[in-house]
Amino acid sequence: MRMFGMVVGLLLVGLAAPVLAQDQKQAINVELNRLEPSAGTCRAYVVIENATESAFSDLRYDLVIFDDSGIVARRLALETAPLPAGKTSLKVFDLADLACDRIGRILINDILECADTSGTRDDCLALLRLSSRSTSPLIR
Repeated sequence: MRMFGMVVGLLLVGLAAPVLAQDQKQAINVELNRLEPSAGTCRAYVVIENATESAFSDLRYDLVIFDDSGIVARRLALETAPLPAGKTSLKVFDLADLACDRIGRILINDILECADTSGTRDDCLALLRLSSRSTSPLIR
């Protein structure tokens, strides 16, 4: 019986792998790559990989920056379009009067605008796959 369970488990993993790979191909991967002090501000580097088949003409995020105590320090809109299908882009923005080492986490609170060649889309938040190379996590 134990062997049967292991075989079923391996089969399920094998079946799930193509679904996961397909899911990652139909995603917008957003990575907080780096936070860098710059003349009294914190400069944020965000890498956006459009792994979908859609070219986005509008893609604007509602970002909330929390300080290291968990208090909202800033809220801003970040425009990342145009974003061609299969393209990786770097977006850089400054957080004035905010020290990088005081940033606790960054929340993508919502999608303010999202449109591709077919028009306005309402599934863009679900397409996001978030990661961070910084000590500050990027969350949804």
